[in-house]
Amino acid sequence: MSELTLLHTQALRLPDIDLSTRLGSVTFPNPVFTASGCAAAGQELDQFFDVSALGGVVTKSIMLQPRSGRPTPRMAETPSGMLNSIGLQGPGIDAFLEHDLPWLADRKARAVVSIAGGSVDDYAKLATKLRGRPGLTMVEVNISCPNVEDRGQVFACDPAAAAAVVQAVRRNTDNRVPVFAKLSPDVTDIAAIARSCVDAGADGLSVINTLLGLAIDTTTLRPVLGGVTGGLSGPAIRPVAVRCVWQVHQALPDVPILGMGGIRTGLDALEFILAGASAVSVGTTVFGDPSAPMRVLHELAHALAQRGFSRLEDAVGLAHRPPVTYVPEEPDPVGDEEPVERPAVGFEEES
Repeated sequence: MSELTLLHTQALRLPDIDLSTRLGSVTFPNPVFTASGCAAAGQELDQFFDVSALGGVVTKSIMLQPRSGRPTPRMAETPSGMLNSIGLQGPGIDAFLEHDLPWLADRKARAVVSIAGGSVDDYAKLATKLRGRPGLTMVEVNISCPNVEDRGQVFACDPAAAAAVVQAVRRNTDNRVPVFAKLSPDVTDIAAIARSCVDAGADGLSVINTLLGLAIDTTTLRPVLGGVTGGLSGPAIRPVAVRCVWQVHQALPDVPILGMGGIRTGLDALEFILAGASAVSVGTTVFGDPSAPMRVLHELAHALAQRGFSRLEDAVGLAHRPPVTYVPEEPDPVGDEEPVERPAVGFEEES
């Protein structure tokens, strides 16, 4: 994005609509967040816009100990997407608490801290270390990690294992801090995993994590990534992500969802909202457009206003509702035409 376009985007005023959204016990001023793993703890993006203007900043997943990650190369472009095999590289929770979380608190950003571990005990210890820390607004539990105590089975692919992690985190987290479980699409029934997490104490769900993918270099005749497989993200996965949000909202309509997966524009974000998400995370697109989260926020707000909404809340899950049929008060003098069906945009269906 050019500097002129960036300045123009920042100068745009949001329309006069209520963009606030509630995730668990916390009300956020707007529904656009960053996505875990795409902007570290937000400092890289703060030079392009004020990160406190977003609904929240979701940090890169933090583990107990420092981690060097997987072998290089770690990233590869794919058609309409990107594969990454970073391996949760990071400084560990102690360094994060010393440097990154205080920075977010100083900036008055709403910090959503993503945590990851190799055992249920790892997650419990991470939650305990975060408890009571200034600036912590929400915890996102990245359960797309191998369980080292169960033959490397990914927590997110087993209802019981996912529930055990969520229960451990919820038990060791302040009740005022929402706990969201981040679900993987690489399962047979995502609604079943979602239900197990909610039953275990999750206040909401982050939908979705990346899809497992692989690319092979036809010149070297070997996998492109040093770790062989990687997480696929970007526009290529958006229809899958929207489908997952739809299914989870349909199964658990009262559970808030933070939707993500290939969002580039405000209309992409609106698609997730209509499918049932109460908020969205913008991720991969920031690599090409670091100002994307703020741009998406403005585009989403204008898209809602143009469709007659005065509140974001009225659009959440709207695509699940049947269209409203409007019957003319006076009969059509030309003939007996059928009533016209129009989408129920900006209106509540009368009961």
